[in-house]
Amino acid sequence: MKERLQKILSAAGICSRRAAETYITEGRVKVNGITANLGESADPDTDEILVDGRPLGKKAPRLTYIMLNKPRGYVTTLSDEAGRKTVADLIGDVPERVYPVGRLDMHSEGLLLLTNDGQLAHSLMHPSHEVYKEYLVKLTPDEEGLPSPEKPLSGVIELDGERLLPAKCRLLSKTDNGYIMTISIRQGKNRQIRRMCAKCGYTVNSLKRVSEGDVKLADLPSGRWRYLTEAEVRYLKSL
Repeated sequence: MKERLQKILSAAGICSRRAAETYITEGRVKVNGITANLGESADPDTDEILVDGRPLGKKAPRLTYIMLNKPRGYVTTLSDEAGRKTVADLIGDVPERVYPVGRLDMHSEGLLLLTNDGQLAHSLMHPSHEVYKEYLVKLTPDEEGLPSPEKPLSGVIELDGERLLPAKCRLLSKTDNGYIMTISIRQGKNRQIRRMCAKCGYTVNSLKRVSEGDVKLADLPSGRWRYLTEAEVRYLKSL
């Protein structure tokens, strides 16, 4: 009997119905070799349904949750047409195929979560998910006489015509040519911190994500990964 693909994926334990809509719109679902469209139906008993190339009939992969300390120079994707280094090059020894949760731009580094738990990934990337992400930032003023950066960066800033949620800023030290500080934000706009700093007259020289809520990078070496603890997974699922 034919059913909506969202219902089929949910019943198979792949993800929630809402997350299934995202899977379909991202082209991750195929029916009889053809990429599915949102709203389509299928018969799980007679049609071949693939999610990320894996038939529904096969044993579901073990849910895996890892943290990677992404170095600079790597793009947050599993493949790149331009031939750039990707985070997939750093997690080749992870037994299951996992996907990045959110992004860090090529020139940024630090904490990156990856998982094959589609429901959790969808939840963490949803616009309503407003947990603070903290970044260690080194920046320099574009001209002399600018005020100390923590006050303007924690004030009212607009990007793309939208007022941002207030950031939390803490000045750690002043250097010969700039500042070292932490900036915590609850949104994930493209290159948000770099663009915030540019709006206030500062250039970011280095940017490192050090925590996502209570999940912290700590002393994980650059380029290495580790499994999340059970407590960390429970915390992320509670958000």
